[in-house]
Amino acid sequence: MIDAIKNFLLDTGVAGFFNEGGWKNLIMIAIACLLCYLAIGKKFEPLLLLPIAIGMLLTNLPYANIFHENFFAGGHVHWDLIGAGGAGLIDILYLGVKLGIYPCLIFIGVGAMTDFGPLIANPKSLILGAAAQIGIFATYAGAIALGFLPNEAASIGIIGGADGPTAIFVTSMLAPHLLGPIAVAAYSYMALVPVIQPPIMKLLTTKKERSITMTALRPVSKTQKIFFPIIVTIFVALLVPSAAPLVGCLMFGNLLKESGVCDRLAKTVQNELMNIVTVFLGISVGATATAATFLSWNTIKIIVMGVVAFGVATACGVLIAKLMNLFLPEGKKINPLIGSAGVSAVPMAARVSQKVGQDENPGNFLLMHAMGPNVAGVIGSAIAAGVLIALFG
Repeated sequence: MIDAIKNFLLDTGVAGFFNEGGWKNLIMIAIACLLCYLAIGKKFEPLLLLPIAIGMLLTNLPYANIFHENFFAGGHVHWDLIGAGGAGLIDILYLGVKLGIYPCLIFIGVGAMTDFGPLIANPKSLILGAAAQIGIFATYAGAIALGFLPNEAASIGIIGGADGPTAIFVTSMLAPHLLGPIAVAAYSYMALVPVIQPPIMKLLTTKKERSITMTALRPVSKTQKIFFPIIVTIFVALLVPSAAPLVGCLMFGNLLKESGVCDRLAKTVQNELMNIVTVFLGISVGATATAATFLSWNTIKIIVMGVVAFGVATACGVLIAKLMNLFLPEGKKINPLIGSAGVSAVPMAARVSQKVGQDENPGNFLLMHAMGPNVAGVIGSAIAAGVLIALFG
């Protein structure tokens, strides 16, 4: 009887904390609880940050055995180990991340919720959306300087795209061992866009520039909105084939909405599909944040580089808008604040541009103008992801 009780106590999760490295699990559980607080108490990207936090909590509970890193060691799915039995719940759910399924499904939902009208009405927005992607490649160079391998640096750089599913898609392909810290950094900083961007925007612009009033955008026909996703899909797929999964799914979702003949499907991908996949994606990604991989100097570097990525992307968007104004006539000037929206965090970045603009000029309405580079940033980050996968995949 005593031996039975002893064996029971040794098999409890509490006993696991006393094993070698058990203290690291306690730290990870504390971090998971902190992320829960940020998601619930501070409302920092709660729809995905909360599932990520729960995934992190579950994977770091000793002896829970719901996720096995060795099943995906070396960046490959070891089907023989999974088929041999013993696979946990999150091992199965994680296949959707590893095989690139969840990010693409989320992009269908994002496409169905996106209005490309402001971008079609003002094609110059494409330049601003592209300018913000400079942050991705600048951060890549910085990560290389810090000692990361090219594939790891590419995964860190994509944080600058301010697009969580894209960051997860690229990282799962190029550096799956960094998926946990990169996902946490990406979604945490996306939530902090209203904090990170305004100081940079104000530093790089004058009061006069922030007060620039832009004329109303021209109306966009239904025909234009239908042709746009088809043309973009063909163009991007031919230019950067590796970006086709993300861009194709984004445009498919948009076409479901704009066609007007698939309302039921459009509503499904915006709601039920989006919600289900978000839960699976978040909890799977969070489970990769084990103590062994998360508690390292590399994680600290990634957190720092994430801030750099957002800052550089914001600055580049604003500076390119200022540069464009040098060649535009009076009355056609761009308010440089909308350039910051090119970081892709839809629609939060556009709302930040609107707020900062109205602080200077209460009669200024920049939201729809900022939505142009905002949605252009979504396309730009997907193309950048394709380029990085083509180079380092």
